[in-house]
Amino acid sequence: MAYLGAAYLWVKAAHLIFVIFLMAGLFMIPRFFVYHQECAVGSDEDRKWIDREQRLLKIILNPSLVLVWVLGLMLMVEIGAWSFGWFHLKLLFVLGLSGYHGWIASYAKKLARGQRTMTDRQLRLLNEVPGVAAAVIVIAVIVKPF
Repeated sequence: MAYLGAAYLWVKAAHLIFVIFLMAGLFMIPRFFVYHQECAVGSDEDRKWIDREQRLLKIILNPSLVLVWVLGLMLMVEIGAWSFGWFHLKLLFVLGLSGYHGWIASYAKKLARGQRTMTDRQLRLLNEVPGVAAAVIVIAVIVKPF
């Protein structure tokens, strides 16, 4: 333990807690989109879904993503993770999930403007992205295949 000292385990625990929050939100919001698309644009129900999606993004997803990155970078420096092959795989998938988060936020804005550019099936398939990414990340970190 280099610079974090006794705080290392607390930082690691906080990182995992915010990863769980982030993943929960990334699993929830595409389902919100599926239900949102079923209602009429401009309806009272439409406004409720817009509000739900914005609250999920602002209260859970956005802060969790920032904290996951900050805490994760602290851990990366602490253990010298850059020199490990498994870390590069994890980083690749974390970058992918961060991009997915950005896409989610942009699609929420489209729905708020009344644009429904994806089908329910496409949204349901996209709901699998965080699960696949999480599986790869967990295997990379726990098994350390290389």
